[in-house]
Amino acid sequence: MRRSNNSGGKGKLFVVGIGPGGPLDRTHRAELALAQSEVVVGYKRYLDHIKDLTEGKELISSGMTKETERCKAAIERADQGATVALVSSGDAGIYGMAGLALELAGTAGKSFPIEIVSGVTSASATASRLGAPLMLDFACISLSDLLAPWSMIRQRLEATAAADFVVALYNPRSKGRTQQLDEAAEIFKKFRPGHTPVGVGTAVGTDEESIILSDLDHFLDLEINMRSIVIIGNKSSKIIDGWFVTPRGYQV
Repeated sequence: MRRSNNSGGKGKLFVVGIGPGGPLDRTHRAELALAQSEVVVGYKRYLDHIKDLTEGKELISSGMTKETERCKAAIERADQGATVALVSSGDAGIYGMAGLALELAGTAGKSFPIEIVSGVTSASATASRLGAPLMLDFACISLSDLLAPWSMIRQRLEATAAADFVVALYNPRSKGRTQQLDEAAEIFKKFRPGHTPVGVGTAVGTDEESIILSDLDHFLDLEINMRSIVIIGNKSSKIIDGWFVTPRGYQV
């Protein structure tokens, strides 16, 4: 099926990944989409990250857990004829708003063009600060059980650990949810030695950025929150001159 982003409908909806936070990690395509948009919709913190690009535009914001409301508002304004940017941190299609926007627009039978604009993910941004931990096969798993049951998340952690994937853990710990990260650590300890490298990146790309290198035995002692990404290495991961590296298998 071929689809044109310039045909049908009244307005247009961009679903934009703005990267992990700072302007240096935004793509040129994301900035162009925002420049074309009359309306920008997003979580308030994300709108703060792009305020240098939104002067004079109509802004629609809401708090955490209001994703459906934001999507509906963006779809409504696009259906009214506006060019709208619905923003997500990182990549809009990875724990972002792209899937929900497409589902809601399809359910409502809307025909305006939609363009998904990819962005730098928190996992890749954190990995680049740590070194090269994602050089081989890896998995991304969210530890938030708001939208998926913990039993399913635990099953995925077990499978990932047993298969020796490097893993990037999203939403690792919040004020009211601390046990999940502890359980994840115990799962990986069953399959990997305690000296396995673990990197923690918090608020990557912002002025509050923190990058800390630890290991499987000690990383739980670090300050880890919802703005953190935790990367756990596989059995071949190592520290080379202060860099977290997962060798791909080249002869060195």
